[in-house]
Amino acid sequence: MVQIVEADEVTPAMVEAFQRLTPQLSRSNPPPDADMLQAIVASPASHLLLAFDEAGDIVGTLTLIVFPIPTGWRGWIEDVIVDEAASGQRIGQQLSEHAIGMARDLGCTTVDLTSRPSREAANHIYKKVGFQARDTNVYRFDLRS
Repeated sequence: MVQIVEADEVTPAMVEAFQRLTPQLSRSNPPPDADMLQAIVASPASHLLLAFDEAGDIVGTLTLIVFPIPTGWRGWIEDVIVDEAASGQRIGQQLSEHAIGMARDLGCTTVDLTSRPSREAANHIYKKVGFQARDTNVYRFDLRS
């Protein structure tokens, strides 16, 4: 059984957890440091969810972004990470369902996310939770180059 909470402060254990978890999602982006995590926690648009196992260790995370646009309030899920050592415990599903509930409570009319096709387990979870693939294009402009 996991407990999901929204981070309201940055702790050394949280920084360590992101050092361990982030490479499991992305090898091209470094893990966030304490300052970046503080910026996320302090942002009124960001809701950083943490999944704790029974021993009190962080075994998963998800960031829900909530923002207004002219057509209503929207939710966006980013950087869902579940520790590979804790796979099979429905942590990704629980994080996703918790984020959907938060978005609903915050007045969002939709919640979106993207997921690479190679992340088969994650895509299965998103479909199981109720996300539907959209017929759209995703574009990115890289400001680092």
